[in-house]
Amino acid sequence: MPTNKFAADYNQSKSYGKLAFIGFYTETGCILSILSIQSAVSYGHVGNSAAVFPLQRLGFEVWPVNTVQFSNHAGYETCRGPAMAASDIANVVTGIEEMGLFSKCQAVLSGYLGSFENGEVIARTVEKIKKANPTALYCCDPVIGDSREGVYVGEGIVDFIREHLAPKADILTPNRFELERLTGESASSDQALIKSARSLVEKGAFIVAVTSLQGVTSEEIATMVVTDSSAWRITTPRLALRAKGTGDVFAALLLGHVLKGRQVEDALEQTCSALFHVIKETSKTDSEELLLITHQEAFSIPSHQFLIERLD
Repeated sequence: MPTNKFAADYNQSKSYGKLAFIGFYTETGCILSILSIQSAVSYGHVGNSAAVFPLQRLGFEVWPVNTVQFSNHAGYETCRGPAMAASDIANVVTGIEEMGLFSKCQAVLSGYLGSFENGEVIARTVEKIKKANPTALYCCDPVIGDSREGVYVGEGIVDFIREHLAPKADILTPNRFELERLTGESASSDQALIKSARSLVEKGAFIVAVTSLQGVTSEEIATMVVTDSSAWRITTPRLALRAKGTGDVFAALLLGHVLKGRQVEDALEQTCSALFHVIKETSKTDSEELLLITHQEAFSIPSHQFLIERLD
């Protein structure tokens, strides 16, 4: 168990305290466990089928709970498979709880909800796990839509994420479009974006990572991470990519590096550098899926390919 020093750190502040606890567990060689509740596909890499393997390569035990089990993602001409009923998802989670594992869970990761009812299951699960383990983190990838397609989730889901999941999250990973839907504020400049992200920090999150931002030129793409006291940005080349699932991999890697006790800016550097490597290698081929397996070394070998700049 953590020493009194770590208990004091935890009581001092939410963000530093939780990271202090996680750092303690990591330094003592404990294997950390993550409950990931997302969609899954048999072919390809989206949802849990994108998030679980990178986390395992980082050294985590991952307990996947699938909200759907599709043959492939819906971007193909055909897609088959069942969407799980919320009651079935809840039943799987209850089985994990009955084994006494909630107290051993260091994080919950969620992505595409699929339905309002699934969101309710996730919200209850996060509450129970945080009660069993007060140092557990919740990373919410608030999948809502994007500037190109608009909102592509069902009615009521945006409100549910905004009102019930986002306030419970320690880490949020929206794109700019999703950030604006969560806050109701425009994020058309860096300062406006930082202000908007900090409004979510004030409601409970200690890291808000905003993805898919325009870089200085049209040939660049940027990601920003905002906390209560700092804002950082990292810029990478924009590459043509047909594959889906980059957001799912990003959220998983960022959570993983934070759980390893890395400083926020270092976690972002590691995440973006590894993800860019996979995107770059995938873009050289005609693959419609991220080449996660072929280039898996990118997840376990530390990389500082792109350096971060402080904005605030």
